[in-house]
Amino acid sequence: MTQPVRFTPDIESPVDHEEELTRQILDGMAASQQEAAGKHRHAHRDAHAKSHAILKATLTVHDNLPAELAQGIFRQPESYEAVVRLSSAPGDIHTDRTPAPRGCAIKVLGVTGDRLVPEIGGHNQDLLMVNFPTLAFGTISKYKDMLQILEKNSQAPEVLQRLTTGAMRITREAIEATGHKPNATVEGLGRGDEHVLGETYYTQGALRFGDHIAKLSLAPASDNVRALTGEKMQVDDFSAIRDLLVDYFREAGAEYELRAQLCTDVDAMPVEDAAVRWDETASPYQPVATLRIEPQEAYSPARRVYGDDVLTFNPWNGVTDHQPLGSIMRVRKRAYERSTAYRHEYNAKQQIEPDRLTDIPD
Repeated sequence: MTQPVRFTPDIESPVDHEEELTRQILDGMAASQQEAAGKHRHAHRDAHAKSHAILKATLTVHDNLPAELAQGIFRQPESYEAVVRLSSAPGDIHTDRTPAPRGCAIKVLGVTGDRLVPEIGGHNQDLLMVNFPTLAFGTISKYKDMLQILEKNSQAPEVLQRLTTGAMRITREAIEATGHKPNATVEGLGRGDEHVLGETYYTQGALRFGDHIAKLSLAPASDNVRALTGEKMQVDDFSAIRDLLVDYFREAGAEYELRAQLCTDVDAMPVEDAAVRWDETASPYQPVATLRIEPQEAYSPARRVYGDDVLTFNPWNGVTDHQPLGSIMRVRKRAYERSTAYRHEYNAKQQIEPDRLTDIPD
């Protein structure tokens, strides 16, 4: 494999009118979050509002990683406690009958290193991932244009949302049948009802990886979740996915492989456009750690309240060795700060960074 690109601060290139575009995006997202809060009399996250499970886990860094992978929190073999949240992408609470992108957020507890945002507090590293590798709106200028479309679809009646995602899914399958890859828009909006535990999740945007630059993904590793890849869920109820996961984790656990894809060519693998899929032939995803989830009560009332109203996941909550990169990641910094502050103030709940898994209710 070609040698990985070394990280330097000038790897990022601010876009024209970035500050004004950021302001417009933040105002639009805030308005949507406030509208949803008024409807529910309760504030949710402005993206990935609906939780399906809050899980206790461990993340074990692999032994004998090569030097280019032994970076940041992966620089030496270690086992960390971790919290996992599984969710759906819309910024409002919708029925599970409507297909949507799914999210997997991991909070790795007790990491060491200089903090990106010391004001957040704690010593944790958050990794936020979605079940497709690229964003349809890979730069903030594209995101601003797409934002109104996404918001309009999220507020549409259930039947219209299902028709939209159904049409996109047919388009995606037709493209794949010809041996081609669908573009990011079709792939993202055309997600089906594949089992959330069998999916592979991606950071989509790039991040610093110690001395290098990478994207991360989380892939099923144990036989029980690998067997669910591509399987359809029965989603005939408003909260069917929650019920499915609660039943699953009462009896079984799961293992996943956390992998890093190193940037080897900044032109072919840009950090400023998250819609560009990095070539896995030129730079394959390589395993760096194993995520293990034991059987547990995945969404008890106490855990639901803690996960939805107290706990926060933020790509900028971490160490400088894993700084998010690119315009989408830069706008996320301010978006998460604003959304989190509003959610906790509206719900009269203090934001708390857990120190250990015993802080998470059973």
